[in-house]
Order: sequence, then structure tokens, then C-alpha cells
Amino acid sequence: MNYFHWITGCALGLAWLWRLADAARGVPKIADVSDAEWDRKPPGNPRVSIVVPACNEAADIEATLTRLLALEYDNYEVIAVNDRSTDHTGEIMETIAAAAPPGRLRVIHIGELPAGWMGKPHAMWSASNQASGDWLLFTDADVLFRPDALRRALACAEFERADHLVLFPRMIMKHPGERMMIAFFQTLFVFGHRPWKVADPKTKDHIGVGAFNMIRRTVYEALGTYQALRFDVLDDMKLGKVVKNAGYAQRSVFGADLISIRWAKGAWGVVDNLTKNFFAVMLFRWPLALAGCFALAFVNFIPFAGIWLAHGWARLGYGVALFSMFSIYVGMSQKSDIPPYYFVLHPVSTVLFVYTMLRSTFVTLGRGGVLWRGTFYPLEELRKGMV
Repeated sequence: MNYFHWITGCALGLAWLWRLADAARGVPKIADVSDAEWDRKPPGNPRVSIVVPACNEAADIEATLTRLLALEYDNYEVIAVNDRSTDHTGEIMETIAAAAPPGRLRVIHIGELPAGWMGKPHAMWSASNQASGDWLLFTDADVLFRPDALRRALACAEFERADHLVLFPRMIMKHPGERMMIAFFQTLFVFGHRPWKVADPKTKDHIGVGAFNMIRRTVYEALGTYQALRFDVLDDMKLGKVVKNAGYAQRSVFGADLISIRWAKGAWGVVDNLTKNFFAVMLFRWPLALAGCFALAFVNFIPFAGIWLAHGWARLGYGVALFSMFSIYVGMSQKSDIPPYYFVLHPVSTVLFVYTMLRSTFVTLGRGGVLWRGTFYPLEELRKGMV
């Protein structure tokens, strides 16, 4: 048994230590546009079209649009899309548009979804067809912008000569369960996605965030617009993927509270949000999903179990893994509102994330597809539509 712990512990220790060292070198290279150096006006004063798709977002859309209309930048427009809402979303949009400065806010109403499209990509595609900006900024209907957010991000994008810029949002968290799950999600992101590598054209690392995906219009059109992603559940991440694969310049940046979002309410809210997406991450293949569950548990849970089950020096590898993991939590706490002591709940988060993966797999297979915002999308079509 000690041989098992020596091999397993060393493998996990090296894996986590390597990722910690990589993050320690890479994360400081990611710009923070909330810093004083980015408090400037973008060169050339380019026009920006901000696209806000919304389906049954009556609870949040007023605050979102009101914040967007108060941005400290003089050359932008907001295009709000009421995507087949059955609540008062469309009415709220029209009321705000009527009081907005002329030409600042336009509202598009979509009453029917064409065949071969998912709702959100179609809404964003419809808005982009009417946009006049040099840049397109795709955001969500529940994101809160600080007045200087656009100006700072745009200044960075132009200075860095980026074609696609992603601004990480500040997560608004009100319960310990949210902090626990989001801390795990961030750790998983650091381990698997390496956001500091997206600027490196030699790597395949890419990124996209629904809260802030800003792309040059010329690049967006060269990539085939959102028609290229018309039936992909992970449209925000896949936009980043097609940008990177085509060889365009991509950047991810921090921004403190420049943009904020309440992503989920409680631990089970995170589970519900990810149920739609997790099986898609596994390409809608159940063997891959089961392998993903095993890998998730092995990498994240075994170090906690091994440190108790192993004896003597066989614990060393597990200890290195746990130290590295905790160090990542410490690093993340400097960019979020999650204290590093949430590290002790990492095993609980692991169990819930494995459960979420299994739930996503079985719910999707059981339904024969994905139910999203009241619309059902068949599994066969989802598999064909993946990028």
C-alpha cells in the first residue's frame, strides 16, 4: 500500500506544484485595468456596440441597462435584445430606452427562434447585425458595470493591440455555500485553463466570459459571426476558442469591481447553473463525463484522503499537493472576496462538483437534450452544433 501512496502522492504533488509555479509566474503578467495606469481615454475614441441579450430578466435588466447608460465614455451604443421573454423584460427595456439620450439605447424584440439556432447566440447575432461599433461587447443581462469599466478595458485593448478582450467579473457572494463552490470553480479554472497563457500565440489556451466578451468587429465578421456558434451551449468560451485558433490576439484582464455579477444563490444555485453546461464540456459523451468525474475526484479529493491514509514519508507528496492547493487559494483571495481558509471545504466542493457532472450527464441523456430558458434543444443537434 505504501508504494501506491508514494506513486500517487508524488504524481499529485508534482501536478499541483507545477501548476502553482506556473500560476505564480503567469498571473502577475495579467493586466489589472482597475490600476491607475489604465485610467485614460482609449486612443482613437473607437465606437463600441454593447449587446445585452435577455430572456425573462425582469428582476435584473433595469439595473443593468441603467448602469450601462451611465458609462464614462462618449462613443458607444447599447443594443438590448428581448429574446422571447414571457415576463416584463421587454416593457422595462422600452421604458428605459424612452428616457435614454437619443441613439444611446435600442431595443430589439425577438418573438420566434429560427430553426438551427440556440436562443442566446441568435439574440447576439441579431443585435450585431444592427450594430455600428468598431468593437462589439457581448455582456449578460445581470452584469453591473462601474462607470469607468468600458473606458479602461477599451484603453487596454487598444494599447495591447488585442482583437478579443475578456474582463473577469467580481463575483457577488452572500452565502458561504457560494464562496465554497466558486472558490473550487476558480481553482479548477486555474488548474485547467491557464488564463495567463491566452496571450501566448504558441499555446492553445483560450478564454471567453459571458459577462464581458469584447471583440473587434472586423475579427468577429472574419470568424463567421455568431452564426459559427449558433448551436453551441458554451458560446462564450467557444468565441474565445475560435479567436485563438484563427491566430488573433487575445487578452484576459482583471478589473476588481469594474463589473460585478451575482452568478448563483447558494451552493445549489451553482449546481443548477452548471447542470446545463458540464455535459457539454465533456462533448456530450458519457464515457468522457465518467472519466472526468474520476479525474476530478482523483486530483482534488485524494490529497486530503491520502494525507491521513499514508504513513511516514509516503505522506510527503500529498503534503506538497495540499500546500500547493492552499497557496493557490491564498493567491485567489487577493483577486476575490473568498478568504483562503475556504480551502478546508475543498473536499466538500469536490463531491458536489462530481455530483454536478453526473447530474448534468444523466439529466441531459434522460431528457434527450438540454432545456434552457424554456426552450428544448435535442441532444443530436447539440452534438452536431458543437465547435
